[in-house]
Amino acid sequence: MTRGRRGKLAMATAALGIGLLSVTGCGYINAQQTTEQYSASDGTATELGPLKLRNMMIIADGEDKAGRVIGAVYNSSANDVKLTINGAGGSQTQVPVKKNSYVLLNESSDPAILSTAGGKPGSLVEVTIREDGTNKDAKFKVPVLDSTIVDYKSFLPTAEPTTSESASGTASPSETPSETPTETPSATPTP
Repeated sequence: MTRGRRGKLAMATAALGIGLLSVTGCGYINAQQTTEQYSASDGTATELGPLKLRNMMIIADGEDKAGRVIGAVYNSSANDVKLTINGAGGSQTQVPVKKNSYVLLNESSDPAILSTAGGKPGSLVEVTIREDGTNKDAKFKVPVLDSTIVDYKSFLPTAEPTTSESASGTASPSETPSETPTETPSATPTP
């Protein structure tokens, strides 16, 4: 190999080394995203004693409307616990969680309804959570969402029926079909 080729080869190797260092050097001084814990969802997460709350959010049509709490509550203790969630204006709901188990606050469970959401959809509201096993309580912020995301539409609390509506589902007299038989002409004569 000639002296000129060796020089070119050394320069190419050095350039390649500098290029690799510049690409990998950024990862050396920046924290990896996998080392930071965050909620990769629409809701928020927190812990209270033996309870772990994940993907917690309130689904409501407005600030002064009822809101349904959805998410997941995990209980790692050897005792059944009751989680109490206090929202705005004295609204409150309770969620029982069996020992070493979890409750998914979704369509498979009884709705956890707060009488007032406490914030407009898109905002964060502060709620107080309490668990009865250790009598600990904490405050944390939960997002308020509405039916803009179609997946949450089924979680909107429905309005309570008023006294003018029929809860039994029976039809009013004006809606009842007529039961008087009417004669229709027959196309074939009878003998």
